[in-house]
Order: sequence, then C-alpha cells, then structure tokens
Amino acid sequence: MKKCAVAARLVLEDGSEYGGWSFGKSRSQAGEVVFTTGMTGYPQALTDPSFRGQILVSTYPLQGNYGVPVKPKTAEPFFDEHGIPAHFESDRIQAAGFVVAEACDEPSHFASGCSLSTWLDKNNVPGVYGIDTRALTIRLREHGVMRGKILVDGSRDVTIDSGLIVHPVADVSPHKPQVYAVNVAGAARDSVMRIALIDCGAKANILRCLLNRGVEVIRLPWNHELSGIEYDGIFLSNGPGDPKACGKTIATVRRAFERGKPIFGICLGVQIMALAAGADTYKLPYGHRGQNQPCVDTETKRCYITSQNHGYAVRGDTLPKDWEPWFINANDDTIEGIKSSKAPFSAVQFHPEGCPGPRDTEFLIDRFLEQVREAKNQ
Repeated sequence: MKKCAVAARLVLEDGSEYGGWSFGKSRSQAGEVVFTTGMTGYPQALTDPSFRGQILVSTYPLQGNYGVPVKPKTAEPFFDEHGIPAHFESDRIQAAGFVVAEACDEPSHFASGCSLSTWLDKNNVPGVYGIDTRALTIRLREHGVMRGKILVDGSRDVTIDSGLIVHPVADVSPHKPQVYAVNVAGAARDSVMRIALIDCGAKANILRCLLNRGVEVIRLPWNHELSGIEYDGIFLSNGPGDPKACGKTIATVRRAFERGKPIFGICLGVQIMALAAGADTYKLPYGHRGQNQPCVDTETKRCYITSQNHGYAVRGDTLPKDWEPWFINANDDTIEGIKSSKAPFSAVQFHPEGCPGPRDTEFLIDRFLEQVREAKNQ
C-alpha cells in the first residue's frame, strides 16, 4: 500500500510506540493488543468473536492481498441458506483494530468485493501499516499481552482504558434462542439429533459443521437456562475474555453434568467445563493465536497442528480425580483438552472446525455426535 498522508502509531501501556500509516477508518481506538501467527484467513480472524475488542497484530507481513469476499457496492457479507455468514465467523468485524507490516491496496482474487482497507473503513475499524510487527510481537512475547491504542493523526485522542469491555461474552452472544431445523419428514424426525449450542461467541463454522452433519441446533445465549429445552447433547462454544466472568454458564454446565448427556466444548468451552467440574483457570502471558499450534493426543501420542485463539488455560493440577488431560501443547505443555473418565464430557482448547484451517481434528466433532447418537438410542 502506498503511504497515505495520515500518520498513525500504536502506543502500548508500557510507553513504547510504533509508528506507521493509517488505513481503514481514520480514527483512534484502544484495546488489548494481541498477535496472531496465521499466514492467511484475515477475514475470518477479524470477524472471530473471540477477538472482540482486541487490537490484532499480524506476524505475517502481507495482509489484504486477496481482498475481502463481500458484496462489492456495500461491503456487506454474504449469507448462506441458514442465514449464517458464508465467508466470515460472524456478521461483522469483532477486532478493535488491525496492525500489519504491509497492507495490499490492489487485491487479486475472483471472490474479492473490496480491499481490506475499504472493508475496515465500512466497519469503522482503524488499521495501521508500516510497523515492524515481528519486533512488536517479540515485545509482546517478552512482556506479555498489554493494553494499547491506535492513534491516528488528526483524530480525537483516546485513553488506553477506553477500549476495555467489561463482559465481552455478553457483547457477542445472541440475545434470544434460535433454532436451525433439519428438513425431514414423518418418523425420520425422531432420529434427528438435537444439539444445544451454548453460544458464548460461537464461530460461524461451528454451526456449519453441525448443520452439515444433519443435526438440529438450538442456539442459546450464554446465560440461558437449559430447563425446558429438549436436547440430546450440549456444545459449548468459543468466546472472548475471562471464563470466570461466565458464572451463569458455569452453573448451567454444572447442572447439565447431572443429566449425563454428552457435552463437548471448544476453546472457552474447555475452560467453562473445567470450572464447572471444580478445576481452575489462569491467564496465559500472551495466549495462543494462529493456525500452527502443535497439540499431542495423550492417548495416541499423535501430534496435530491446530488453529487456536485464546488467552486463558486450565490448571492441570486442579482437575478432579475423574477428569484427565486429553491434549497437551507441544510448545509449552499447557493443557489443550480435558475429558471425564466416567461420563461423555470432553473439550479441547483448539478449533477442530478451524477456518481457514487446519481442520485435521474435525473428527472430534464426529466423535461427539457419535456419543450423542449412542446415548439417544439407549
């Protein structure tokens, strides 16, 4: 991208500054500054509810080279037959800002409807390019995740604390239940599995994966009770922020344990399940974000490359006796999955439905649905 006339900089709470140039919306914005190591998938990352209110730093230098798959005139998303965003993880950009080394202003892809800069501008999201994001990432790795702000010359200044979202899960979770029905007739309906998706900020591809497998989904707000809801299994979604802020969800899952129906969680879901079981969680220094995190299955010792986006983890030494680690991160030995030894309850920290990928662990969704099928047929 050619340098524009508007200078911009990223300021961290430790006082360090990184100068660059504005693209997207020319406005100042604060937020928690995190980095992602993904080499592709910026439309999915920016619309991931788990990035709600965060300033996203890309370690991969070039962003925007294939544009954004939106309607050309309005930059609005396309939706599929279920009303789910066809190319994104939600219907809007969730990140508070985007920091890159280089932003391409002449994208080349048949599906591109506009440039990255135009898309950010339409969504009122500021970006900064021309920053040494590798050096910035090293600083974040050494000092941990920090709050920060994008300051654009000529725009109103903001405080670093102004980007704080008290309860980001409540900000991205739906306000009322929604049913995604399966079109079947007659007696066949009795065989359809019904999954209660507790949506704490679910990525759209979770819905796609479930619906593509022919199950019916009832999508519930994060704080919705399960009493009166008919379901065969529970899916706990990903989401932003501290899992301990989701007290109502934790209590709901704890009560669901008593019913014994299969439960599977992803990302924030593993932390909520652990807290419901009586374990503890903690904040990681800089989190795991990207599509290249190696995770080892403790049963088979096989290592999978996974997609991740989270800032908290489960304390392994606090797991109750009937629970055990399932996956371990090969880089830092953090717990990437847990499961119960006595009931069909399990969860993983990574994203089996990861979009754009890798999706080598998507079989875990099939494993969960097989548990649901077996329980339903008993």
